[in-house]
Amino acid sequence: MLLADLVATSAQVAATRSRLAKVSALAEALTAAAPHEVEIVTAYLSGSLRQRRTGVGWRSARATVPPAERPTLTVSEVDAAFEAMAGLAGNGSQLARKTLLDDLMGRATAAEQRWLAGLITGETRQGALDGLMVDALVKASGLPAHAVRRAVMLAGNTAPVALAARTGGAEAVAAIGLVVGRPVRPMLAASAKTVAEGMASLPGEVAVEAKLDGIRIQAHRDGDEVRLFTRSLDEVTDRLPEVVRAVAELPVRRAILDGEALALGADGRPRLFQETAASDFALTPFFFDLLALDDDELLDLPARERSERLSRVVPASARVGRLVTGEVSAAEAFSEQVLAAGHEGVVVKALDAPYEAGRRGSSWVKVKPVHTLDLVVLAVEWGSGRRRGWLSNIHLGARDPATGGFVMLGKTFKGMTDAMLAWQTERFRSLETHHDDWTVFLRPEQVVEIAFDGLQRSSRYPGGLALRFARVLRYRDDKSADEADTIETVRRFAGPSGPQR
Repeated sequence: MLLADLVATSAQVAATRSRLAKVSALAEALTAAAPHEVEIVTAYLSGSLRQRRTGVGWRSARATVPPAERPTLTVSEVDAAFEAMAGLAGNGSQLARKTLLDDLMGRATAAEQRWLAGLITGETRQGALDGLMVDALVKASGLPAHAVRRAVMLAGNTAPVALAARTGGAEAVAAIGLVVGRPVRPMLAASAKTVAEGMASLPGEVAVEAKLDGIRIQAHRDGDEVRLFTRSLDEVTDRLPEVVRAVAELPVRRAILDGEALALGADGRPRLFQETAASDFALTPFFFDLLALDDDELLDLPARERSERLSRVVPASARVGRLVTGEVSAAEAFSEQVLAAGHEGVVVKALDAPYEAGRRGSSWVKVKPVHTLDLVVLAVEWGSGRRRGWLSNIHLGARDPATGGFVMLGKTFKGMTDAMLAWQTERFRSLETHHDDWTVFLRPEQVVEIAFDGLQRSSRYPGGLALRFARVLRYRDDKSADEADTIETVRRFAGPSGPQR
């Protein structure tokens, strides 16, 4: 398959707002790919290389050689070139890598050069989010959606599932299971405004757990080997030696644990998230779930059983604080204690729910005292006055699963430090699709966590809602755009009687 075919598919996906049309275009590309090309095509149309590290940064991604006049590059040749770059190390590797990149770019047309640059920097999604690719794989393979989605969750990646579906069908897809040492997609939580609201959606007794503002970690232990992964499935084992030691001391032979790692002050209270993320302090792990123990897979067990097994092998000092109750008053009192201890809120969890990796379902509901949303930056305006020369006022959008696009909810320049303004000016120029005299329009890829005081009706925005007093808390480089909050989540904040003021 020619690389030009994927560039054309990417443009087709970006040009339509219809989710069905996007899925159909992606499915056609998967069907057209040869078996040995399926993994490459799946990865590329999801906006990423198969090699997690190539040594080529975004500064050197843009072509510095003249483009080819006609397309001849195949996807296999492109993958082989990046594999060669990833394998270089030591003295002279930087020059050798540039030589390989220049050779690749010299064989690419102008359109292919631009697309490859985006692929290197992870900025080619243009609407082809991971959820769309999974739906495209379901359509292309003809396999049941639940079987494909579960396999993707356990593989942590759509590409190997696409290969299994093409070469082995339903049997090969069903054979993809939980493997210690291979990260799975983490379970995610929906949002509620209050503890009472969160509990109302989960009848009976629930677990109310402290929500720590740290780094989500998935710890894998196999004998003496420990590996750590982030929520985005990047390996961080070498960066967190103190967490590795803590996991190595647990009385287990094999295990997969889910938790958070955060920096603590001398008084035992959590430091600011920025200090945790900077890795300037030793991090302490706190675990809240157990996905595998020795020879047992626990994903399908109810949460109460997973928690009981977790308590057998992880001491209370290394577990997230937890209360099991059916009383709203008790849950609210626990939430107040958690907030007083310096944490950001609680998560209400159904006791009978399995671990649904990769899903933001109703079995986990997070409650924070300050309303926050993870939104996507759609455009940004140049600043004026003291902010002249910086990209400042950001346009905010919520994800729309019905179309695969985004719904704008407003703008903000509040909460931005000078360092943040400098960073986002550089970052957003790299995401630019086009601009006018005042506004730079972006590929919808950068996630930002926004705090807001409420919602109001608005005829200016297509969703009919606008955020009130929105301010930036932090940019979320650990989240991709397909993990941003949806317009349905935003509407739930508005409540049944309309926007809250």
